[in-house]
Amino acid sequence: MAALSFQLQHSDKTSGARAGKITTDHGEILTPIFMPVGTAGSVKAVTQQQLIDDVKAQIILGNTYHLYLRPGLEVLEKAGGLHRFNGWNRPILTDSGGYQVFSLAGTRKIKEEGVTFQSHIDGSKHLFTPENVIDIQRTIGGDIIMAFDECPPGGCEMKYADTSLKLTNRWLDRCFDRFADTSDKYGYTQNLFPIVQGGTYKDLRKQSCEYVASKEATGNAIGGLSVGEAEPVMYEICEWCCEHLPKEKPRYLMGVGTPWNILECISLGVDMFDCVMPTRNGRNAMLFTTEGVINIDNKKWEFDFSPIDKGLPCEASNYYSKSYLRHLMKSQEILGLTIASVHNLAFYLWLVEEARDRIIHGNFAAWKNEMINVLKRRL
Repeated sequence: MAALSFQLQHSDKTSGARAGKITTDHGEILTPIFMPVGTAGSVKAVTQQQLIDDVKAQIILGNTYHLYLRPGLEVLEKAGGLHRFNGWNRPILTDSGGYQVFSLAGTRKIKEEGVTFQSHIDGSKHLFTPENVIDIQRTIGGDIIMAFDECPPGGCEMKYADTSLKLTNRWLDRCFDRFADTSDKYGYTQNLFPIVQGGTYKDLRKQSCEYVASKEATGNAIGGLSVGEAEPVMYEICEWCCEHLPKEKPRYLMGVGTPWNILECISLGVDMFDCVMPTRNGRNAMLFTTEGVINIDNKKWEFDFSPIDKGLPCEASNYYSKSYLRHLMKSQEILGLTIASVHNLAFYLWLVEEARDRIIHGNFAAWKNEMINVLKRRL
């Protein structure tokens, strides 16, 4: 067993983009990487075999809030952790539940001790603390587990962001204390990533980056972006954070975003991404393709028997036609949700792999600028 390691393999000469390799006990992850979100231990509508064969996923996410409520810790522990429970033998990252608690603004209360909230399932009351969130994630069994933080709302005043950051830092100390006092479960190493907060205020973000870096963790995350701020502000804060986080550690930007967001943030120095967008938008008929964005519900695709995306090395994208997928979506056939989700995820993984290849071969910046224009095009 060994702690997570990161090897920086190539750096782009005209931007902050980089290509690297993360090594965990469950395998290697080539960066930049996109991580499909498996909220309740499953990437919605997609099998683990499809994630491996079609999507080419190297790591997936599990959601602490949802897995804690259902199936619950007793089931996961008896199963031997999430890897054995869901049959995924590659790396898993678990979030801390902090963002889900943030999104439950109407039913949660934040205190020094932690956060009390009501279950969306049955209304029962629960308490998340920095300590028990570490314990919960130990039991779920992620290779990478996240510190418990408060995610302030987008556009909040500096006073709120400052108070929130101080609380997040105190919680971070408690997370690392608990992590040090507990052991890895299930026979492999677990790694704790701290999270940078501070809203859209550069002074606070710099403070947070320095505090996070002082923990000397195996990797670091940037949180609290893509929560309502304008895109240029998101890029500015992301770039600022990358400048102030250690270059020798992987940088994980949480919850971002569109394909063009991802390419821009790769150019700023981010290595790891996750977002529900490819699966959620896919289930709602929006497809991201190598030629632009498609709303497959539109009538213009009714008689289009060409492949969904012949430019993508994905069997589902090449095998099924736009007309057939439109028919499935209109008929509310479950297969339509699966095909759209697999396609979008395969597109996201293709995009970051292509970005990596361009970084290695020295032509990333020009390709990125051209690609962003293509990706934003509505077909």
